Amino acid sequence: MSAASPNPSDPVDATTLDAVVARLCSTSDHLTHTRSANGGDHKLPSRDAIVEMVEGLRAVLFPGYFGTSELSPESLRFHVGATLDRVLRVLREQVERCLLFTSDAKPLDDEARAERASEVTREFLKRLPEVRRLLATDVKAAYEGDPAAPSPDETIFCYPGILAVANYRLAHELYRLGIPLLPRMITEHAHSITGIDIHPGAQIGPEFFIDHGTGVVIGETCVIGTRVRVYQGVTLGAKSFPLDEKGNPIKGIPRHPIVEDDVIIYGGATILGRVTIGRGSTIGGNVWLTHSVPPGSRVSQAQTQLNEFRAGAGI
Repeated sequence: MSAASPNPSDPVDATTLDAVVARLCSTSDHLTHTRSANGGDHKLPSRDAIVEMVEGLRAVLFPGYFGTSELSPESLRFHVGATLDRVLRVLREQVERCLLFTSDAKPLDDEARAERASEVTREFLKRLPEVRRLLATDVKAAYEGDPAAPSPDETIFCYPGILAVANYRLAHELYRLGIPLLPRMITEHAHSITGIDIHPGAQIGPEFFIDHGTGVVIGETCVIGTRVRVYQGVTLGAKSFPLDEKGNPIKGIPRHPIVEDDVIIYGGATILGRVTIGRGSTIGGNVWLTHSVPPGSRVSQAQTQLNEFRAGAGI
């Protein structure tokens, strides 16, 4: 057999493989490696590194529950400090990489981007105690809002809503700091695990409880007050949105619901558009709502009808 002859055991010949590799590595489309503002090569964010970073932050926010469980009062301070030091180094690196994805007309050059990444990392560190405070209220709300929860510990270990909200609260701080891409990667990681989709731009008050959770969607411009509870399958979404002169969606305009304090939204409810659900309202299961309701409202579907079928009649 000559050197150029195809090997019958190979799935493809070398010439075809080389041609496909060359096309996949081509820089002629938008799915290829990004370059920095000054034309140099730039590393893309690492999804694996970001997931590991979030797990490290979870171990800091809930020490002993996540990460190592062999903690004592004497070792706690060292554990938190050492974990934070490691996590923040990863965060700074990933922030710097994500800053390349800015929509600004004049992106930062390499030096300015590195400086901005350090600034963001320092500011994010200062905000962690407040994130921890808010998460403590969420855990309290989950424990008090679910009779099936025997202890706050079980909600921390087991409840998908706590996991999704923890990722959201971390991502929201990075969103507020103006970091592109990274916040969405953090919340979408939780989405992939829990089925709960919270956009990092949403504003969510303390004592927020998502029960069961799967299928919950909370849009970017939602504003959610204090002590709000939602169940599985709830959508807080947008209706049709306006387009610019080029036919593209106009970004950043308020288009999702405002949910005031002490509202309960039961499973499968869909609330769309910039409507306001007044304080203390209850929205029943599977309700479709596209208009505001005043405080204290009780919104439900039409009363169900009972039909009895005998001797095999009906369904």
